[in-house]
Amino acid sequence: MNNLRNAVNNYLTLRRGLGFKLGRIETHLRKFVVFMAGKKTTRITAALALEFAVESAKLAPCTKGYRLSAVRGFARHHLAADAATEIPPPGLLPCDSTRPQPYLYSDAEILRLLAGAKAYPSWDRYRNPLWNRFRAETYYCIFGLLAVTGMRVGEVVNLQPGDIDWTEGVLTIRKTKFGKSRLIPLHQTTLKAITAFIKHRDRFFGQLPSPPGLSYLFVTSHGTKLKISAVNRLFLIISRKIGLREPAARRGPRIHDLRHHFAIETLLRWYRQGEKPDRLLPVLSTYLGHTNVSGTYWYLSCTPELMQAAGQRLERRWKGVR
Repeated sequence: MNNLRNAVNNYLTLRRGLGFKLGRIETHLRKFVVFMAGKKTTRITAALALEFAVESAKLAPCTKGYRLSAVRGFARHHLAADAATEIPPPGLLPCDSTRPQPYLYSDAEILRLLAGAKAYPSWDRYRNPLWNRFRAETYYCIFGLLAVTGMRVGEVVNLQPGDIDWTEGVLTIRKTKFGKSRLIPLHQTTLKAITAFIKHRDRFFGQLPSPPGLSYLFVTSHGTKLKISAVNRLFLIISRKIGLREPAARRGPRIHDLRHHFAIETLLRWYRQGEKPDRLLPVLSTYLGHTNVSGTYWYLSCTPELMQAAGQRLERRWKGVR
């Protein structure tokens, strides 16, 4: 069984070397190795792969499809080392997955979200007035940065102090979703807000008996990097508190939808300024960190404002032809 485990390790190393993240794929393949150990075999067959994919009735249909797809990719690679390997054919577990419809925030709702973060009660871990506001200041800055830059949550929590060029007003995002780095210009008001947050954070940690070394811009009470799950959890709490979601709702506006808002507002601004959005779309795609323009189209879901702006531009064009 160690041979199969080693083969999976080599496969994951190879894929990562090519720039793939493989978080969910690795999870499925690790479970597959355990499954095969239970079957006391190292020979991959289509029947075993399918049995692994559907071994739990609690799994969602798409999850079963993802599990089988992960094994299929590995089996193609493993065939070179073991000619007896069977590659599960595609289409065995179809999945009609659809992306959630993005929620299009209004400016007023974003201001309510920021106000909700600012008013959120902080921990009572330390008897210190600076600490009393630390978490509120942290999430106020995080939500604001997401709204004005269109960054991903994972990119924000990975920010380090050295990623900000204060002279040029440019933010460097490293180790993005697709393994590339990119530069994001920041408005002076954004730089001012980040500066205020850093002063608040550093004043608090500077008064502790043993101040931790702060390797990240946004940190926990112990000075360690915030987790994405923590940001999502607090967003859920605040969004319910301010009425963006129902108190017990599991679905509703997501923090990731702030990225959609940024993309749509950018396109609207181009329309209103008389720019040609079709020519500038690659700029927006690069800014958002997409590998190609097609990845940006999803963020530009049609809204009444977009349709009106596009219609007005088309009308002006036809008037010019006449």
